[in-house]
Amino acid sequence: MDKDTIHPGVKSVGWALVQAARLHRSRTGDKLSELGLFAGQEQVLQALANAGPMTMGDLAAILRVRPPTASKTVSRLSSLKLVERHTEPGDARIVRVKLTKEGKRKAAAIDALWEEVEAELLAGFDNKDRKRLRKLLRKAAKNLAGITGADQTGFETDEDLEDLGSEEPELAATA
Repeated sequence: MDKDTIHPGVKSVGWALVQAARLHRSRTGDKLSELGLFAGQEQVLQALANAGPMTMGDLAAILRVRPPTASKTVSRLSSLKLVERHTEPGDARIVRVKLTKEGKRKAAAIDALWEEVEAELLAGFDNKDRKRLRKLLRKAAKNLAGITGADQTGFETDEDLEDLGSEEPELAATA
């Protein structure tokens, strides 16, 4: 594309968001392939690492996907021996998913990878800019979640996170 050609969506926040998200996903996908994973699988491993064993329904809700989508990803991760599925004693209809030892190792590697890509994404941002961007993106996501009927949890503000005792990520301190 010619350097003088300007995309018609250049002044659109949505367009900029889509471009940043697409490039972030591509970079993360490249890094995940080094771990033998595909984009999307890391979210399942991270969710299980953070919350522990959970039902397929709970996992789908956390990931904001339909249960069949979560089930398909869990099946693939199970074949890689990264997760295990167990039926609930007394009610075989309830299936709980948990990380294996290898899954826990991959989750730790994913955390490191995620921090690396986030540092690349936010290079040149100071802590104030990082916090403001995070807050604005959460607010935008919550707006759309409300309109689409999606679960609005998980879009807490930085103040809410501070109330929970959460600390600023280490990489923010290095900016």
